[in-house]
Amino acid sequence: MALFSQTSLHGFQALLWRCRMFSPVSGCPQLFAVSFSISNREKFNCFSFMTSSSAALPVDPKGTDVVPSKKRSEIDYEEKAWDKEAEEISEGKLHSSSSVTAPKKQLSSHALLKRQFTNVQPPEKPLQAEEWNRLRESFQSPEVFEEVMLNSMVKCNSPIDVAKSLLTHVAKSNGDIEYKLLVKYLLLCVQQRQTSEILDVHDIMKGRFKILENGAYSLIIRGLSNSDQWRMALTVLEEVKKIMIPSRIHYESCIKAASRHQEMNLAFELYHEMLAKDLVPTLDILQAFFDFSRGMKGAELQKELFDILLYLRENQLYPHKTFMWSIKLWFESIPERNWRGHLTNIKESGQCPVCNRQLEDSSLTEEEYNNLREKIIRDVIHGTDTFRKTSPQEFEAFKKFVENRLPFDIVIDGLNVSHMNTRKMQCENLFNAVNYLAKKNTRLLVLGRKHMLINSSNWKREIVEEMQNKADFFFAENISEDDAFLLYATLRSGKHCKFVTRDFLRDHKACLSDSLTRHLFRKWQRGRQIAFSPSAEGKHIHFSPALRYDCVVQTTGDTWHIPYKDIFEEKYSYQVPRKWLCIQQK
Repeated sequence: MALFSQTSLHGFQALLWRCRMFSPVSGCPQLFAVSFSISNREKFNCFSFMTSSSAALPVDPKGTDVVPSKKRSEIDYEEKAWDKEAEEISEGKLHSSSSVTAPKKQLSSHALLKRQFTNVQPPEKPLQAEEWNRLRESFQSPEVFEEVMLNSMVKCNSPIDVAKSLLTHVAKSNGDIEYKLLVKYLLLCVQQRQTSEILDVHDIMKGRFKILENGAYSLIIRGLSNSDQWRMALTVLEEVKKIMIPSRIHYESCIKAASRHQEMNLAFELYHEMLAKDLVPTLDILQAFFDFSRGMKGAELQKELFDILLYLRENQLYPHKTFMWSIKLWFESIPERNWRGHLTNIKESGQCPVCNRQLEDSSLTEEEYNNLREKIIRDVIHGTDTFRKTSPQEFEAFKKFVENRLPFDIVIDGLNVSHMNTRKMQCENLFNAVNYLAKKNTRLLVLGRKHMLINSSNWKREIVEEMQNKADFFFAENISEDDAFLLYATLRSGKHCKFVTRDFLRDHKACLSDSLTRHLFRKWQRGRQIAFSPSAEGKHIHFSPALRYDCVVQTTGDTWHIPYKDIFEEKYSYQVPRKWLCIQQK
């Protein structure tokens, strides 16, 4: 199939090169950074199409340049969201630059100009050159006409021939087609699964540029992966490996293609290669392995899928409900193994009511706890920027305060709790929490700020004084970081001590020096962090007590217990699910 109407692939390429020979400067491809934002944050963040002076370069037959290493934004994508996201891409922000040194004001005004035209209706059929010229001349901002028109074509899913006629007109008028316009046309081709067009654009871009940028490769690989030419995507992936580290979307597109065609050995080979490059797989791709392996035999395949479940355990990942069902159906489809899955809620004691197995305890051993405490105090409290917002003198005063009052049963992040319900005074939120937790004769330490002592609309002196009769308070400076205080007081109080905060403590976990210690930190956090939230009517606080059993994927060989969430959402260490899938071998 020809890339452009009335112009064959080779004819079009020849047209471009002929124009460049007569216009070597103005006809030279420009460099652009094209970014399409996506608002559907539950699933994905963005497609990032970025070029610089080292990417999407015109071909120099004598040159052998290599792209320098640079940061690349990760791209999340799911098959089922493509139609919606392609529409959002066409409406997104578009940052472009005709050169590396383009003035920032010019760039921002150019981007703002394009955002004014979100409802442009593209023509329904291909136009002749004169017709495109008339449309362009009547357009309010002719300098962005082609970009706006292609965005609209993507949004409206216009026929490919309409886009071809526009780009043919651009090529004949300007002697060249800018890189960003080719990428937009490529997006339309991928959206409509026009495999031959994708291959044609790839050939043209390879012929005109030394190196394509990450986003163009993502589109090409994705488009080919969803076609009967899916093995060509593997060829392009090898092409990418020669010039940059492939992104997650590159690998996951190829993995899905291999899985759909029952090439599970190839799919897992790509998966392990992806992990070796420190690329984090999405839950979507992990679910795909279970979906496409259903009913298949093989001990090696079974081991690979068990390893994915252990990967969920190691990284404290919780499958959403649809992923959970994929796992259940895969187990039950294994020939001659007689696995059966049941949904359940684990008893407070940690016993599964389906199989009567006892889940792992959430507590650390004495040795584990002492090692963790030592490393947190060394690596997190003293080894980071604790004193950027907290003076050494203040922290020393706090340590003496704690040592004179040990041990505590619960340590409360007072500022964090006070902001729980915006419809109430901050002191009222904190008072309700202290009042609830103090009922069980627990020794409480509340970490506050000095502004809480000043009578104001949010902090009433009499309420603060009443709280001080029920708990010990330490009031830090208003600019102080209280995470270090929270961790120190909790760890110094002993294994039994719990803490209350909605802070995720991710930065502190990252400061720990080795994976084993980070694993122990996550386990300690799961077993000691009390989560809280306002009730539906906003009158009360709902506390989710720390669990006695560990909320991670676990197995005994003939049973698996898998915690899951009802919906897909980002998970943090203390946000553990309460629903479980119990799978046992009969």
